[in-house]
Amino acid sequence: MALTVAARPQVTKISLVQALEDSDAFTAIAGATPGETVAVIEYLLALLYASDHIPRTDSEWREWVLRGESLAPAAAWLRNDAHERWNLFDPVHPLGQNIALAPFMTEHGVGPAQIVIEQAGDYNQFFDHRHLHHAHPMPADIAFRALLTQMSYGLGGNAKVGKDWLGPLLFPQSVARLGGRVRVLALGRTLGETLRLNLAPGTRRPNDGLNYSWTGGRSRRSFEGRKVTRLPDGPADAHSYLCRSMLLHPTRMSDGSLGVDRVLMGSGEVLPDLPGEFCQDAVMVKRGSKGKDNWVQLRPSADRAMWREAHALYATVAERTKDKDLYNRLALLPGTRVQLWAVGLIARKSTPVAWVADEFPYVPGQEMEFREVSEGGSAICEYVARALWKAADTARVIVYPNPKPSDIKQQTERFNGAADMWAGAGDHFHVLLDAVAEGLEPAEALVGFAAEIAALARTSLNNRLDSLSSHGPGLQARLQAQDRLRGSLTGSRAPHFLQEAARVPR
Repeated sequence: MALTVAARPQVTKISLVQALEDSDAFTAIAGATPGETVAVIEYLLALLYASDHIPRTDSEWREWVLRGESLAPAAAWLRNDAHERWNLFDPVHPLGQNIALAPFMTEHGVGPAQIVIEQAGDYNQFFDHRHLHHAHPMPADIAFRALLTQMSYGLGGNAKVGKDWLGPLLFPQSVARLGGRVRVLALGRTLGETLRLNLAPGTRRPNDGLNYSWTGGRSRRSFEGRKVTRLPDGPADAHSYLCRSMLLHPTRMSDGSLGVDRVLMGSGEVLPDLPGEFCQDAVMVKRGSKGKDNWVQLRPSADRAMWREAHALYATVAERTKDKDLYNRLALLPGTRVQLWAVGLIARKSTPVAWVADEFPYVPGQEMEFREVSEGGSAICEYVARALWKAADTARVIVYPNPKPSDIKQQTERFNGAADMWAGAGDHFHVLLDAVAEGLEPAEALVGFAAEIAALARTSLNNRLDSLSSHGPGLQARLQAQDRLRGSLTGSRAPHFLQEAARVPR
């Protein structure tokens, strides 16, 4: 199965064996989407765990990272593994699939686009007017990577299968392991370094191994009766967990290579709430519920860009409340800069909306500095957003002196530059983090950031006020709104760094 990787200075396709054997010759996995990239890295990690080529302790893990331990032993294990296990179209044990769906393929198989999360959605017609049933062949390597992405990020909802095929529980699909949360990976300079950074040390457990297919090996769930969950036997099992029952039908492409022309997909294995050992990267956030504060894993949001949650990530990095996790191990590499890559899938129920991904620098030993600037930067932006709303409301009162109550919100939004400010603040926030990573003092960095956000706020407000007339109520609304914003940004209630920024000559 081919993977797409970035190799200086080009992008090329390689096999799983090559990805492990020459991992430090490649800079990164080049997936079609962030989710596909994560899913392939997850699978490579599963191979390392299954081959038992992993560090045993945190100190050994540190040595692996610092000296660049070769991953070739895992490649050798994979090369010598039984070849029939790696056949995507094996008639008995197809890789990563459930052969029990075979009797239904001829009559019910649909086009392979169904397995591509971004295309199938809720099974409606696609944006390019292809229907789900159109059997446009898909190259086998693309289908394999789509299969991995479904196993990692598949959404809940009802499958396009018969309720009487294997049992009624084949129909309702559960959210896959990463489908409801933000996954954080530590990125290194090469693919090999990325894999080493994200390996959790330990000793291979007797029953832990790769999930080659639905049949053979582990005893899988039944689709009759009640829903049954299964705790993974170990990290190899967890990283290759079969969260979907899928089957791919082979065909010959126009160039003679193997492809897929029809697929079936239903419910797969169901995970329970996973303990911390299987969520080494989890970012925990406090969410209120019925008067209580609950700690839950960070989820992607359609309303908040990923960088706006950076303070939660850096709080997790700084506090390191778990005994052993990704962030505790990264702390063993003082002075070594890595990028923390956060990826999530935003969905509206069972319909995907967008992939979100962002990178955040981290230098072990500077945990508190990153936490200070991320929290301070977020607080500045939140305050400025409220100030822009107040300025907009000031303009609204003058322009619309006798509004209907139902129109007030829309009228205020006409002059509210908060959305424009948020859209532009992300770039400044990343410059802020990079400056701290390079050694700039947090206080100095935050003053500079506050000045940039204040300037952005003034521009955002002025752009919203441009439609007003230059005389009469329009001019009055413009001047009072600008004065309201100026007072908010420089007044005694403004965050300290905004007040400091106002005192610096520009």
